Amino acid sequence: MESGNQTATSKFILLGLSEDMDLQPLLFGLFLYMYLVCVVGNLLMIQAVISDSHLHTPMYFFLSNLSFTDICFTTTTIPKMLVNIQAQGKEITYEACLTQMYFFMIFAANLLLTVMAYDRFVAICHPLNYTVIMNPRLCGLLLLLSWLICLTYSLLQSLMVLRVSFCNETEILHFFCELAQILKLACSDTIANDILLYFVTGLVGVIPLTGILFSYSRIIYSIMGISSAGSKYKAFSTCGSHLSVVSLFYGAGLGVIYLTSGTAHPSGKASIASVMYTVVAPMLNPFIYSLRNRDMKEALRRLFSRGAYSQ
Repeated sequence: MESGNQTATSKFILLGLSEDMDLQPLLFGLFLYMYLVCVVGNLLMIQAVISDSHLHTPMYFFLSNLSFTDICFTTTTIPKMLVNIQAQGKEITYEACLTQMYFFMIFAANLLLTVMAYDRFVAICHPLNYTVIMNPRLCGLLLLLSWLICLTYSLLQSLMVLRVSFCNETEILHFFCELAQILKLACSDTIANDILLYFVTGLVGVIPLTGILFSYSRIIYSIMGISSAGSKYKAFSTCGSHLSVVSLFYGAGLGVIYLTSGTAHPSGKASIASVMYTVVAPMLNPFIYSLRNRDMKEALRRLFSRGAYSQ
């Protein structure tokens, strides 16, 4: 096998979503719009949580961090795509590609949804002890642990890519540098990378999802034990937004895995699933939480009122 860090290529070619030049202005406008909506929407969520003392609770603390993660997640891919479309160029350097891949994996391995599910579990199943259990110290530790796991996962995968050799200028059939697509372009042995990719990614995906399912199984069991229909609705309504976000996130993610696994040439459906996972889901999260959450709607209304008054 060739030496791992002796790569012969200095750049990759990102083929993007379409090579039809007539579609490029439409794609540029569409993705610029979605990116701006995503950034502005999530920034408003963060500002609302910071400025409103009613939202200084564990649930909204994690929600503001989720909004920050969503901004970073889309920023790792969309700006480079927009620059390529505008400049009518598709090149990305080897170093920039690995950097994009590294940060993408950090924010893609989103463990905050599992932490938020645990928060809802404690709030509904142990309401009397909620403030004691979900104290600021535990919230900080859970946030720190989720970031450490994501950083370790991304660093491990990125270091393994450095041992792979690429022979010539190579084309990536995607609009960003995605690990699985990069490994398909290697001209050296990638068996260790493939094993690590599927094993570790499986763990990072399955264990958090299992935690979410367990939390909600206990939540549903507790809600079913409530006699009052009004109390049942109130208890379940606090989980509705989170359930919608979880379904969107994992649904799009599983779609990407299903449509891209075992093929070197992603289909159009796989590209659409990737867009749903990397752009649409982060863009919709602020709408889901603001439209389905009365406290957030009130906080945003007060935020806009203060902004209008200050003018």
